[in-house]
Amino acid sequence: MSSHLIELNSGESIPAIGLGTWRSKPHEVARAVEIALEKGYRHIDCAWAYGNEKEVGEGLRASGVPRSEVFITSKLWGTYHRRVEECLNETLANLGTDYLDLYLIHWPVPMNPNGNDPMIPKRPDGSRDLDESWDIRDTWKGMEEVLKKGKVKSIGLSNCSEMMVEKILTTANVIPAANQLELHLYNPQHKLVAYLKSKGIVPQAYSPLGSMNSPLLQDEVATNIANTRQLKTSDVLLGYLLRKDIVILPKSTNPARIEANLIGALEAYKRLTAEDMVVLDNVAANGKQKRFIMPPWGIDLGFENWG
Repeated sequence: MSSHLIELNSGESIPAIGLGTWRSKPHEVARAVEIALEKGYRHIDCAWAYGNEKEVGEGLRASGVPRSEVFITSKLWGTYHRRVEECLNETLANLGTDYLDLYLIHWPVPMNPNGNDPMIPKRPDGSRDLDESWDIRDTWKGMEEVLKKGKVKSIGLSNCSEMMVEKILTTANVIPAANQLELHLYNPQHKLVAYLKSKGIVPQAYSPLGSMNSPLLQDEVATNIANTRQLKTSDVLLGYLLRKDIVILPKSTNPARIEANLIGALEAYKRLTAEDMVVLDNVAANGKQKRFIMPPWGIDLGFENWG
């Protein structure tokens, strides 16, 4: 059912609707993945840092859908920037597969693995223990190496601003295939999306419905359009991004919502008009601009509207 595909610059095609697994609770992820695949999803987005890759692998196997038919994305964590292949090998072992369809640098923030916290190592003053002597462009070289070895089919970025992408491109031999970002009605990042498209980099939206307790689902503009088009507000939020050729990764562990997100996004893709899109494009600029995901990294990542 999720036959809506977007071509990547690597020559691979990515299903435009994927199941997000961030913040999915333990013992819920395997079933969510299994249900998503049964309902027609063919794209699962995970990450080493989510701590649930083993469950994703369990769900994949339980679904009975062949590995070759599922597009799997995972991400390199910040404490592994000097050890790209090591992190990838852990991910592959967790998932129970010998390759990924897409591997992303989770955040362009190298950290020193210092033992006091495997996820977010801290300095004595409590700030994040950043690996300031490491260049993100060298991380990208490590990504290119695992691509050459055939362990991944495509490589890309996540949480990278235009400034960061430009830096990586100065020495890159391979143009990133994708950049996964916080993209939604209240944080559309129009300029960054246009820039990525100009470089042949596919934008992906995590938290396309906003984050926990998101106000997006109560947004009056989206709700009015939903009512006019016989859709749900969530359908409009997802279809809006889909119409812009942005990969969407709605997260849910609720079986009914997992299916509804897929069906609703595709319906909204068909029903939203050009006029609807213009109205939705202006929502953030009309006073509703808001990010929900802003970790205190302590460095300038180059994003507009950060903080």
